[in-house]
Amino acid sequence: MSMVPLTITAVMVGLGTGIIASLFRVCLEHAEAWRTTVFEWSQDHGVIGVIVAIVAPAVLAMVGAAMVRHLEPVAEGSGIPRVEAIVKGNANPTHMRLLPIKFIGGLMSIGGGLALGREGPSVHLGASVATILGRTYRNNRADLRLLIAAGAASGLTTAFSAPLAGAVFVLEELVKRFEARMTVAVLSASGAAYSMAHIIVGDDHVFPLPEPAPPTLDNGPFFLIVGLVAGFAGLLYNRTLMRTLAVVDASTFPVELRAGMIGAAIGIVGYLGPNLVGGGDSLTMDALMGRGTVMVLLGLLVLRFIMAIGSYVALTPGGLFAPMLVLGAELGLIVGLVCHALFPQVAPDPSAMAIVGMAALFAASVGAPVTGLVLTTEMTGAVVLLPPLLGACAVAMFIAVIFKCRPIYDALGLRSARNVAKNAAAIEKRTNQAMQAERRRP
Repeated sequence: MSMVPLTITAVMVGLGTGIIASLFRVCLEHAEAWRTTVFEWSQDHGVIGVIVAIVAPAVLAMVGAAMVRHLEPVAEGSGIPRVEAIVKGNANPTHMRLLPIKFIGGLMSIGGGLALGREGPSVHLGASVATILGRTYRNNRADLRLLIAAGAASGLTTAFSAPLAGAVFVLEELVKRFEARMTVAVLSASGAAYSMAHIIVGDDHVFPLPEPAPPTLDNGPFFLIVGLVAGFAGLLYNRTLMRTLAVVDASTFPVELRAGMIGAAIGIVGYLGPNLVGGGDSLTMDALMGRGTVMVLLGLLVLRFIMAIGSYVALTPGGLFAPMLVLGAELGLIVGLVCHALFPQVAPDPSAMAIVGMAALFAASVGAPVTGLVLTTEMTGAVVLLPPLLGACAVAMFIAVIFKCRPIYDALGLRSARNVAKNAAAIEKRTNQAMQAERRRP
């Protein structure tokens, strides 16, 4: 396909993804409002209220897990590793049924309270839109993979109203190259998706904040401390998640029952504090505004860490970005409050360190520092913090590299490939056993 029709098709992918992912985002906002209402109602209705608060998230998680297991297994989790495998030619494009399953399953799992993000399903939805359009116009496999990358960028763009971050993430993390045709397609699709998100969702930053004070040379080292702490936190997060998934993969415990138990645990947390569950945007906003004490924030950090790991191993549709941003912002604020207590004359505003922590943890875990600082800047509008963002992301990446922390989506992609190979071997074994049994019959 020549450049002009390719660009036009990429714009169509962006517009289509912008509509569908924006609708997903709006529906999710309504689902989260409904969830909060249910939890607040349950607090006023005694035993019946407790039962509803526990059972509702459990049922939604079970149904989401069942949809994935029985209808479309590749709809599990974030979807970004699957899209990356398709773009690299290591997996086949998804079936059309993925789109409704990812949409509905994501609403159930995230809307029900699991600590998952909207960006993973949005990226997968964008890839599905690209696959449908690419097959409709009978694109060759190379152009189809390119359009799928453009769809992925459109999905992330729409999820966070961040067109530059959507494009940069695909180029930095998914394809890992800035080739001309790919870049034009991705940028065109991201711009088109952002225009639709602007119409449907609105034009505000995800986290509208007052402009922070400009950094100075005196307080620069404090931002590097945030990067250092975030680097080790990213290492802990990745290894904990992958080891927990390894335990889950080796288990014979029923998938739906495990998801229901995780949903029930989330329901208990939601009953105690409705704003503690779900993607966590309100918690991120609180941290970015500098709200909270060190001890309370430490408790929230531990709780949300456990919830993020537990929610992902429920194997329902849902992403990693939003829960990770909560952890990064809270971690940065904790470091900021401690530094401000010890060095009140020179330490920067703790809320500024929360912004930097959000980007630094993302950089360490995902291995995409440019995406981290661009995404953070677009979501908060804190352009003045670009220098400390650069420094903190560099330090966080340094820690991740020297301790050989595999980027989380690379690790998830390897897990997916191993599971596919294991399932194929199991099918082949059952087939051989059936053939041998057939031969032994008289």
